[in-house]
Amino acid sequence: MRKSEITRETKETKIQASIDLDGTGKSLVETGIGFFDHMLTLFAFHSGFDLTLKADGDLSVCDHHTIEDCGIVLGTLVNQSLEDRAGIQRYGSMRMVMDETLCDVDLDISGRPYLVYHCDLVREMIKDYSCEMTKEFLYAFAMQSKITLHVNVLYGDNDHHKIEAIFKALGRALAKACEVTGTDIPSSKGVIQC
Repeated sequence: MRKSEITRETKETKIQASIDLDGTGKSLVETGIGFFDHMLTLFAFHSGFDLTLKADGDLSVCDHHTIEDCGIVLGTLVNQSLEDRAGIQRYGSMRMVMDETLCDVDLDISGRPYLVYHCDLVREMIKDYSCEMTKEFLYAFAMQSKITLHVNVLYGDNDHHKIEAIFKALGRALAKACEVTGTDIPSSKGVIQC
């Protein structure tokens, strides 16, 4: 049962969420940030994970706390759902095309959280979504899921396409890494720090 659910509440946000790594890509996402909802829905669809996430945040201030905290929650859900990591593929990569944009996402469910991020974005906002929050979301997600995550947008002209390619590629790369292919913990150490 590779499932998890969590409620996280601070003075800035309240987030209720659940994930099923062996789902069918169904999602119900409500963050109050339309573009971000779209990205998380695409992540769920392309990963095949079932995801529910409802966030109530201090959007009257800005979108920073809501997006960052959603990264924390999603990373925590993935970390909890993988338990001791026994049998998983561990590594996942995806090269994603989105019209004129080309993006690589490579990751290792290593127990050593790290983010390498290369993406040049021109726009400050896409409607109510701060483009700079893409990196903040990915950082929070990587830290809490305890994965090493490399995101490289090789080229592209449209910031919507760049961000969408990242979320789609992340979903597909993570699905590969979470795939069960055996029974052993995939590390010569015999353990992956959870």
